[in-house]
Amino acid sequence: MIVCGLHSEARRATVRRLLTAVPGSVALHHDLSTAARGTVVRTVRDATGTLSTGEAPLVNDCACCALREDLVPELERLADGGLTRLAVVELWDSVEPRAMAEVVAAHGERLVVSSVLTAVDPALLLPYLGNGDDLADAGLAAAASDQRTVADTWARQLEYAPVLALADSPLADDEDRALLAQLHPTARRVRIDGEGASLGELAAAALAGFDIEAAAARQHPACALLPQDADECGVGTYVWHRARPFHPERLYQALEELTCAAARSRGRFWLADRPDTLVAWDAAGGALCVESAGPWLAALPDAAWESVPPSRRAAASLDWHPAHGDRCQHLVFTSPGLDREGIERLLESCLLTDTEYAAGHAAWKRLPPAFDSLLEV
Repeated sequence: MIVCGLHSEARRATVRRLLTAVPGSVALHHDLSTAARGTVVRTVRDATGTLSTGEAPLVNDCACCALREDLVPELERLADGGLTRLAVVELWDSVEPRAMAEVVAAHGERLVVSSVLTAVDPALLLPYLGNGDDLADAGLAAAASDQRTVADTWARQLEYAPVLALADSPLADDEDRALLAQLHPTARRVRIDGEGASLGELAAAALAGFDIEAAAARQHPACALLPQDADECGVGTYVWHRARPFHPERLYQALEELTCAAARSRGRFWLADRPDTLVAWDAAGGALCVESAGPWLAALPDAAWESVPPSRRAAASLDWHPAHGDRCQHLVFTSPGLDREGIERLLESCLLTDTEYAAGHAAWKRLPPAFDSLLEV
């Protein structure tokens, strides 16, 4: 199984509990903070202490690449020993679980990902989600070319895992817990403090099984399981869903205000001048990433639908419009103190007006191409 999370104390506590909860388990950890010396340090330990240590050289000056190269051989070595019931892969702070889960799953004949778990200190949830600093500035970059931020890395760690291990934090309040529940409402939440029942629940979560393809589908902007409308303890989630396309220039001018309107926002949208392109929206920590996520299904020839995953076809059917197919605006904003009405007014102002809409597709394509620089055209 894989345990990840930027909340390092919560992550380490989770791993300690797992080693106690599952007899015959060992933890494998690669420390990427030693990359400046040209290596990453590998440690294998069980509930009693360290079993072995070693080093792996950097690959292409990349600590995360070294982890990728070293991870599977070490797991296979543990499997060959015949004494390990569960290998707990404790990822270093900023390493994201999806890439590592897919690396392990690619060797499915011998290795199986039993679960993916993100460790969370609820009191740190909002501070990390609002932290727009580059990982490099925080000393957490996994490679010289790493341009991620603390906020977007934390958001992906949190939303990928089907299980969240919650540290007992006396500083956490009801707002923190409501924010966590709204950001990832489908997650199974397991406490890592206490004795008895919590250990059994943690062990069950560790061995519950994990579907790599389903996990990837849950994060794909075309079929992501986005949060639903909610309002609790001062935290709100607002779901905005429309069929009419955006005017590219008006949306571009509103990007900064929309990005700062919530601690976290994500989803998919379409631009009038790019009717065939599904554009992904991903914002956290005051920074926004918009990028092409491929074509809308309605833009594909019928013959190509056979190669589309069932989850994508099912998601498209829910949004299907007689004129536009699966093209839609589906954006979700989650934050304490959320201004729903303000967000709605701003988004509505960015849609094509009745006159612009009536002008038709040929006129839409002549609108100012405001997103060319962001979509790398």
